[in-house]
Amino acid sequence: MATYIMLSTLTDDGRETIQERPERISEVNNEIEAMGARLISQWAVLGPYDFVNIVEAPDNETIVRLSVRLGSRGTVQFLTMPALDVSDFISALQSGASR
Repeated sequence: MATYIMLSTLTDDGRETIQERPERISEVNNEIEAMGARLISQWAVLGPYDFVNIVEAPDNETIVRLSVRLGSRGTVQFLTMPALDVSDFISALQSGASR
């Protein structure tokens, strides 16, 4: 499974929703699992983003589908980035150098 970093920002509607129903965060996490991805870890943060999520998914198509479905509700916006383990990154650089 590939790893992705999802930075999320709540919209005004999203902030209102979790203010009224904080358990909605856990419900969305369950939906992520139902869409074929796996939430590895999640942090609420201060600053330009509200949450940092580490998610595993089988492929880019799954993470795109997840981002679009959740984002289409109008309660959250995502910045999603694929993540590589540093040792895999180093290996890729080393194998490319031998060509």
